[in-house]
This record gives sequence, structure tokens and C-alpha cells, in this order.
Amino acid sequence: MTEPTHRVENVATDSHVGVQAGTVHNLTVYERDPWDSPETTFRKGVSFLKGRMPGPARRLINDAMVGYATNEVYFYWLLAMVSRRTRHELTKDEAAQLRGRHALMRLRGEDPWRDGVRIIDRLLESAGKAEEDIRVVVKDLDALREPQRSLILEHLELYLDGPIEDHLWHRALSKAKTDQMTGGRGDRIWKFFHPAPAAPLCRKPRPPETSLGCWARAVAATVVLLMATGHLGYLILQSGRALLMAAYVLGLAGASVGARETAHWRHRVERRRAKDREYRRGRSEVEGGVVGRRMKEQPRRKTKAERGSFARRAEHRINHYFAKYVPRGVDRDDWLVETEGMRRSLGDELTEVYGETRVGVEKIAWLIRHRASEAATRRRKGMLWGYRRELAAPLGTKARAILGLLALAGAGGWAAVGIVPVGPLPAIGTILLLLISGWICSRTWLHIVLEQRRYAADQAESLSAYQGDLEALARWRARLKDKPDDEEMATWLDCDRKVLLEEALRHYKLTMSGVIAHAFIEAPAPGSERARLRGGPWRYKNYQLLVFLVTQEGVRQLTVTLNFLKGTFHDRQRLNYRFEAVASVRVKQSDDGGRDFQLALMNGNEISVEVNSGIEELQQGERPGAVSEVSLDAAGLPHTLHVLEAIAAEGKKWVDQRELRTGNLSAALNDPE
Repeated sequence: MTEPTHRVENVATDSHVGVQAGTVHNLTVYERDPWDSPETTFRKGVSFLKGRMPGPARRLINDAMVGYATNEVYFYWLLAMVSRRTRHELTKDEAAQLRGRHALMRLRGEDPWRDGVRIIDRLLESAGKAEEDIRVVVKDLDALREPQRSLILEHLELYLDGPIEDHLWHRALSKAKTDQMTGGRGDRIWKFFHPAPAAPLCRKPRPPETSLGCWARAVAATVVLLMATGHLGYLILQSGRALLMAAYVLGLAGASVGARETAHWRHRVERRRAKDREYRRGRSEVEGGVVGRRMKEQPRRKTKAERGSFARRAEHRINHYFAKYVPRGVDRDDWLVETEGMRRSLGDELTEVYGETRVGVEKIAWLIRHRASEAATRRRKGMLWGYRRELAAPLGTKARAILGLLALAGAGGWAAVGIVPVGPLPAIGTILLLLISGWICSRTWLHIVLEQRRYAADQAESLSAYQGDLEALARWRARLKDKPDDEEMATWLDCDRKVLLEEALRHYKLTMSGVIAHAFIEAPAPGSERARLRGGPWRYKNYQLLVFLVTQEGVRQLTVTLNFLKGTFHDRQRLNYRFEAVASVRVKQSDDGGRDFQLALMNGNEISVEVNSGIEELQQGERPGAVSEVSLDAAGLPHTLHVLEAIAAEGKKWVDQRELRTGNLSAALNDPE
């Protein structure tokens, strides 16, 4: 026998740096309504049992039996009574119920459920009998239909002892190895930890920044300009000079074309500059040292504290996915530098659109992933900065703008100067009005037109992005369509437990019947993501599993980290200690509801495992403490405490008297008298 020679602390988890939040699926499989019918209550009890939570399953099935009794109900009732516990863990009332089970159950007709009840009854009676006495019942069990046979193998693991225990264990282990990776586990299990994706929201563009004063100046200047232009034409017409009249008309045409094309050109330039400021800030390129100047044009960026927790979580996810989706042939660090401004812009957009809603970052993680993947795809195709080409003004636009303004300045100016000698005073006054009103009119109308075009372009861009997001959402929902249910998650975890137990038995060269008792603790690994159904237990991507084997010589403990997504075990730790080395066993409950399992040894060493962080994240209608209760039940803590507390209290004496107690209890449970 060897005892640990070093101090062991927190073998499982530390919730203060580990699990902080999780996904809660809005399904009502585990929610009980006081108005449920007995049949509905029974079905929910079955769901708890299949989810490896026999405690609430027993309560619900017992309640349902008052008004709903069928062969199926009796089958599941027997399973719930014995699931995940030994005979010694039965209360007096439960032991009395099992003793009087034949009088309690009113079996009717012949169906697979009645066959299952008969097999369970015979298995309970065969406990402790010799090898030759159990062959018939084992043969009948092998011939039993599904799902009754699998359910019996899954839930009678702890209850039976003696030769029958080895027979059932080998069958249960064989089934666990077969089922461990079935049902597309490797491709589906990760989907359980993703929340239902939130629908995308269309970003509302900033409205045109045109005040009433701006419109008033534009209208007034336009009226004056038209009047001055008309008066100048009247003076030229009165002069009777054909060349001045032709120049006047050419100047008007040049003004019309030049103003239209200049506005189009300026819109492209301004939008390209805005995109550069938005996407390319932070890049050492914003080539030619223009970063400093452009950043000065930006308003002060809010600090992280000002942007709030949503912005921080969004930023973390954005950085994660941009670091994950890196274009082929591009260094990750270079990619992050290149997309710094783009990532900030996306963070600002998400904070603006979703920051004030109830939608959490986890529910739009698919959107962030889509945008990051889309950016990598555009970079791979050489289109990441494609807007610069798209917004470059065509040569035709530039030529028409320049020629129009030249025509206005040349022909219009010549016509204005040419009319001065004819009527100096009226001509000069008209020209001054033209220049002043034209200057004011061009500036105000250019601002109005640019704002209108900017708004229209932003709106079109938002709609285009929204359509792309909707298509990405449809693809993501289709991918999550085969998300596993909680029963499948519980089944896979149970298979992992059995495979680990078999590894421990093989390592210590033990048989199942040669082990006095065995127990498990399932706890979250540090930092593991988690998810659950409403009213159900937390399931984790990574677990710390502890298996305890109680033998005649002492306790064998194996601790591993389980990668639940892949069903693989890592970081094995083995400890052996005598019964006398166990000083105390307890569960410490913190103020926030967290539960720590603590096993203290006589040499001062302590094994501490946090099996429940206390962070329940209750949904509407959920009772405080209910999630912790079912999570602890699913983690196997009640049975583990029963075994280890008995060892701490009685030591080797508990082991010596166990066989006598088990034999007497078996006889009592199978004796209706």
C-alpha cells in the first residue's frame, strides 16, 4: 500500500478562473409544471433518468404512479430505485417498497416492458447467488429486446454484486465501447455547446447631417444665384452680342455638367477616405505617414470601461476568430496588424447594433465567425481592400468635371467680363452677387448632396451585409440542425465513465466483483465551456473525472482529464491510500452555492475538487438551487459521499462488515415478508 507523499489540491477545477458563463438551451425537457398530467410527469421523470439524474427521476415517477400505472411505468420505477446507488443507500421506505414490489406492481398483458420488469426482478433476486444459479437469467437478459436491455445494463451497475455483477459488467462495458463514439459524436457533440443563434440585425445608417440652417442657406443662395444668373443673361441679351450669348449658354452648360460630375467625384473620394479611416487605421501603411493626420480627424475613441462588458467580450471574440481564420500564405501576426482597423470597426458595429439589446455575444458568435471568414476569403482573392478600386473615380467622370468647370470659368467668365463695358454698374453688381451666392450655393448644396449620397451608400451597404448575414445564418442553422439532446450527452459521458473504470480495473489487475465498491466524481476542468437545458445539469467540454476503487487493501484513485468532444483521457494521476489514512470527507458549500468535495488524509494532504461553481445562470421560472442539485446528482456525488464517508467513519471495519450487511440486506429486500 502506498500513500501520496505530496500535497494535492484542486485536482479538478478552480471556478474563480475557470467556468464563468455558459449556454442555456431553451428546451423544457426537464421543467415540471404543477398542472402536468401524471403521464407527462412520468415522461419528465424518464428524461431525468436517461440524463443520469436518478434522484429527481425517482420523485417524479413515484408521483406519476399515483394516477398513471403501466408496465412501462413499473419498469422505469424499478430502474430509478436502483440506479447509480447500492442497497445500502436505500432509505427504509425505499427498502420497504422494493420488498413489497410484487404487491405494488399491477402488471397487465404481455409486452417488452413486462419482460423487462421480469428480468430486473430476477436480477435483483440473483444477487449474491453462485455462478451456476445465474446463467439462465443472464441468457434471458441477452435475449431481451431494446431499449429494455440497454437500460438495464446502464442502471444496475452499482446495485448488483457477486458473480452476476461480472456478467452484467462485461456486457455493459462491451456496449459502452460500441456506443462511445456512435451517433456522429465527433461531428455533433460540439454543437451542444453553441447557443441558438440570434437573428442578425440590420445596422441603421447615420442619418444625413443637414440642419435646417443648412437648407435655409442653400435655398436662399439658390434663389439669389438664379436671380443673378437670369439678370446677367438679360444684360447679355440686351447687348445683342451673339458671341457673349453663346459663351453665356456654354458657361451654364459647363456649370451644370461640372457641378454634377464634381459631386459624383467628390462623393467617391470622401467615401474612400472614410473607408480608409475606418478600416486601415492602425496599419503602418496607411502609407506615406498619413495615419497621424487621419486619426486626428477621428473623434476620441471610448475607453474599454466606457464601451462596457459587451464591447470587451465582442472584441475578444473578434480577435479570436480573426486569429483563427488566417488566409493561406499569410503570417498570423501580419494578418492581425493588417486587419486591426477592420476588427475595431466590426467591434464598433456590433456594440452599436447589439450592445443595448438582450442578445449576448455568444448568440452572435456565428456572425463574428462569418465576418472573419469572409474577410479571410476576400484577402485570399485579393479583394480585401477592393473598395479602393470600386470607389476610384472613372476617368470619364474626372474629365467631364474638369471640362465643365473649365467651360464655366472660361466661357462664363468671358461672357461676364464682356458685358461690363455695356453696363458697368449693373454688370459689376450682378457679377458680385453671382460670385457670392455661387460660392455659398456650391458649398451648401455639395454638403447636402454628399450627405444624401453617403446615407444612400451606407444604407445599400447595410442591406447588402444584412443579406449576407441572413444567408450565413441559414447555413449555420442547417449545420446545427442535428445538435445532440441531453440524453445523448449523458449516454456518451456514461460510456466514457465505463471505459475509464475498465482502464482502472485493468491497471490495478482487479475484477468488478473483486472491488468492494467504486465511485465517480465528475467535475468541470478549468476554463471549460459549458451548456445545459433549462432545468438540466451542466455539461462540459472538458471534465476532470475521479474514480475511486475500494479494495480489501485500501483505496485506489485515478484522476484524468476527459476531452468530452473526442472521448479521450489525458493527464492521468494515480493515488493509493489505506483506509486508516482517510481523515475526513466533506462537501463545502460557499456563499454563492458552489460545492467543493474535500477528502482529507491523515498526513495532512487534501484532495479538493470543485464539482459545482455555484454560478447557475437561472432562467425565468427556474428555482434557485435546482440546477446545482441536478448537476451534483449527475456528477455522482451522492454515491461517492456515501462510500467515502463510510470509510472515513469506520475504516477497515466498514469493509469487513460489508459482506455480512450486503447478504442480510439482499435477503431482506427479496423477502416479501
